Amino acid sequence: MTIEPKTVKILQDGIAIEWGGHHISLYPHRSLRLQCRCAECVGEWPNPKQLKEESIPQDVYAVEYQTVGRYALQFLWSDLHYTGIYPYSVLLENCPCPVCAKQK
Repeated sequence: MTIEPKTVKILQDGIAIEWGGHHISLYPHRSLRLQCRCAECVGEWPNPKQLKEESIPQDVYAVEYQTVGRYALQFLWSDLHYTGIYPYSVLLENCPCPVCAKQK
């Protein structure tokens, strides 16, 4: 069963996703941008990760987003990157909230 967000909001300090049960995840923009798993950022198999952390501006932010099917979000970033897809399961797995951080 896929868990879908109830709401997604782009805020000044990050991207807030409200999941079921009033669980809210706030992902800092740059942190989420650095988690991109597209072929441009991680390399096509079998190549290693190509994204260099220093190449991502400190002030990068999500400009817009769209849903991908019923399983993921895709963001347009201020550095003009837009090919990454963020599956809901991966977003939940990497939730930075204090409750989820304790469970890791």
